[in-house]
Amino acid sequence: MRSLALVLLLSIAGGALAIDKAAVDKLAFGDGDERIAAIGALVAEADPRAVEVLKALGEGEMQTAGKRVLIVRGELGIDAFTGEKVAPLPAEREDVVANNRLRGAIGDALAALRLLSPERAMRLAAAKELATGVDASMLPLVNKALEQETDAGIRPLLELVVASMQMKGGDKAQRLAAIRMLGESTSPNSKTLLAEAARDTDEEIRGEAQKSLRAVEGRLAWGERFGLLFAGVSLGSILLLAALGLAITYGLMGVINMAHGELIMIGAYATYVVQNLFRAYLPGAFDWYLLAAVPAAFVVSACVGMILERMVIRWLYGRPLETLLATWGISLMLIQLVRTLFGAQNVQVENPAFMSGGIQALSNVVLPWSRVMIIAFTGLVLTGTWLLLTRTRLGLFVRGVTQNRDMASCVGVPTARVDTWAFGLGSGIAGLAGCALAQLGNVGPDLGQGYIVDSFMVVVFGGVGQLAGTVYAALTLGFANKFLEAWSGAVLAKIALLVFIIIFIQRRPQGLFALKGRSVEA
Repeated sequence: MRSLALVLLLSIAGGALAIDKAAVDKLAFGDGDERIAAIGALVAEADPRAVEVLKALGEGEMQTAGKRVLIVRGELGIDAFTGEKVAPLPAEREDVVANNRLRGAIGDALAALRLLSPERAMRLAAAKELATGVDASMLPLVNKALEQETDAGIRPLLELVVASMQMKGGDKAQRLAAIRMLGESTSPNSKTLLAEAARDTDEEIRGEAQKSLRAVEGRLAWGERFGLLFAGVSLGSILLLAALGLAITYGLMGVINMAHGELIMIGAYATYVVQNLFRAYLPGAFDWYLLAAVPAAFVVSACVGMILERMVIRWLYGRPLETLLATWGISLMLIQLVRTLFGAQNVQVENPAFMSGGIQALSNVVLPWSRVMIIAFTGLVLTGTWLLLTRTRLGLFVRGVTQNRDMASCVGVPTARVDTWAFGLGSGIAGLAGCALAQLGNVGPDLGQGYIVDSFMVVVFGGVGQLAGTVYAALTLGFANKFLEAWSGAVLAKIALLVFIIIFIQRRPQGLFALKGRSVEA
């Protein structure tokens, strides 16, 4: 990094300028304000050796020997002013100590110097770093960078930096101009600066700052609304993934499956195992491990679900209380099995590289790629489930058995086999939900416990036996939860939604859509 910065400055300066000796002396011997001013003097003309001197001070490599300032690395000494090697090193030397304030100013100075880099990525990173705050002494260099900058994505950031610096160190006319410039910004940092100026003792500055602050807050409010909207869609997609399998096992088959959360958990652990296999045997293709993890999560959870249906649940159809107790016991067994195999501690599933970072939709809104991908994945799973249930022979059999089991059996539908396949389908979709949830956080034996109640709420609220109702219910609860969280906090929002569901089901037991399924026949 040191050599890169030095080459950068050499290319900018064209020729070596004599470093300011007075600035170097103040940097080593001056008081706090003098040392800050010296940093500004060193970088004002983009001196080729300023980076070496500043980095030496920041890294504790600057020492003094009498009136001489040295950069000392091991047994090698360099005169900070002339750049000449010093050998042997003087016996009596004192360290030049940099406090936190000085280190912060050095960081700002080095970032300001990177604004002159020919590489766009380096200039953009430096502008973003300086946008969070920079000392006014860097203004000449930032102005120089602004004059040279032609990139439309970087210039607004530099204008914001210049305005913030003028706000702190300019005269009244400059401060008013800076306030008006900040009033046209959409950056949250400008709101902080304007809020400080709105408390200024000068009436004209205070009035102009309050006017600009209202304009910025109005623009930022739209970003906050968009962020809440995206958060609602994101939460709704997660609830939909978690509840979609339950909509089949409970909604279409009438089975109260308390082990549904554990089927989600099994899908998450299947993803973890596939990730480890790719890391061990195919490290070069690690970013594509999800292509194998998705079908693996579906198959493993579906197989577990079909085994449960064959061994336990098929003997309990029409007996909801016994089914509830049996599946609850199965859930405890599955949790303990996972603890035995993988341990009680959470395990980490790493996101592929293409799911890192996010989309800067607005100045105060970043849409994480992981959330965007899960929303798209939910849409694909929902579309595939709908096509399977409405456009395939299995879907026809499932709907026939759901509407009239006896009649379906009379026309040759293998009802027992359909029950197994339908339960496996619902369990496999739960596994897909686990695969998606593994991308959002750590995976543990209790992962599914946090989604079982929400899943039942979605299915019951949307209407038992209705996939469309499940979609509407998941999105409605997702939006409601996020908007209530912004207003009252997460705990009160969850309580309010639960109370609403209880009241709603009392008034409309069939949910948003008409009730269908075996319970109608009863």
